Amino acid sequence: MGKPQRRHKMHSGDTHLRRRWRTRSRKKDLDEIDEDLTKKSEELLNQEVDLEKPGFAQFYCIHCAKYFIDDNALQSHFKTKVHKRRLKALETEPYSVEESERAAGHGSFKEAKKRKLETQFKDPADGNRSKVLVLEAPKEEKMEK
Repeated sequence: MGKPQRRHKMHSGDTHLRRRWRTRSRKKDLDEIDEDLTKKSEELLNQEVDLEKPGFAQFYCIHCAKYFIDDNALQSHFKTKVHKRRLKALETEPYSVEESERAAGHGSFKEAKKRKLETQFKDPADGNRSKVLVLEAPKEEKMEK
């Protein structure tokens, strides 16, 4: 018997294809999601019916920037580790240009503020999803001497 054949790599020159595959399923970054939360959360939650999107664009998780097929899938998504991890990541303010300038020595250091985020929920009385988040910094307790 002869030697077994060496396995050859397939698609050695497909870097242009690989780049397309990598960017096709790219999700929104945290700073883009933060902008959505602060500026157009109400608009994203109450979208028009779009037949091209999953669930006709009626079931959208604004923190993860994902569409779901029905309310059951959306509610079960809220209980997953992925969603909770995303909420935790969104608690701190996103990195900004001002922060990068302070890091370069232009200005004084300020620690990133923490915010309290609540997941969106369905209000049974209203029938629609109600307010998405609460953006508030935790109250700093001053210690008196």
